[in-house]
Amino acid sequence: MTDIALIGRKIGMTREFFKSGQSVPVTVVKMQKGRVIQIISKDKNGYNAVQIGFGKIKNSKLTKSMKGFFAKRNTEPKKKLKEFRVKNLESFKEGNEIGLEIFKDIKFVDIKSKTIGKGFAGAMKRHNFSGLRASHGVSISHRAHGSTGQNQDPGKVFKNKKMAGHMGDKLRTIQNIEIIKSDEENDLLYLKGSIPGSKNSEVLVKKSVKNITKLTIKEKIEQFEKQKKIPDKKKK
Repeated sequence: MTDIALIGRKIGMTREFFKSGQSVPVTVVKMQKGRVIQIISKDKNGYNAVQIGFGKIKNSKLTKSMKGFFAKRNTEPKKKLKEFRVKNLESFKEGNEIGLEIFKDIKFVDIKSKTIGKGFAGAMKRHNFSGLRASHGVSISHRAHGSTGQNQDPGKVFKNKKMAGHMGDKLRTIQNIEIIKSDEENDLLYLKGSIPGSKNSEVLVKKSVKNITKLTIKEKIEQFEKQKKIPDKKKK
């Protein structure tokens, strides 16, 4: 199940208090339940995968071919279809619903979402350039990015040169974000720290790809409490 990802909507940020009095900033994500639409097997298609549908959509907004696709599978139309490669197909059946329970024993997740669009930005804001000197003969080019190309050979600006341009509004993945808590009744996931995107933006949440050995905040607090209980050795 852990190969499957879920789509959610970023609600905003708040903070969570622990018994130790520690305050942790969290991002709240409202998760959507996914429905298994199609099972893709190695015998038919050459690989094992599961197609999952998210969100609701009106019948009138569907194309004729998609209406037929959902009618054939006896499922309500879904706004988004996502395919996930899986090793085992045994735990999946067409029509099954998948929710927050897939993250039950998982401590860290990877988040994929679109960053906030900043519009046209200068080189200092976009690429963190330091700019030119604030005095001593620098004329009207304090925030300029400096020289860009060459004179004669090759006499052009190379591709991917760091210059002013469109900033943000790009898909970004943030890895190893800790799950502080999950509320299965209201389909809410509380993630440590900030994640890319503005409020109400779409977020893809999946189990972290990397094997992480670092401790969660709860584990750190438990360790600290244990150390407190151990009495200091008497000084000789």
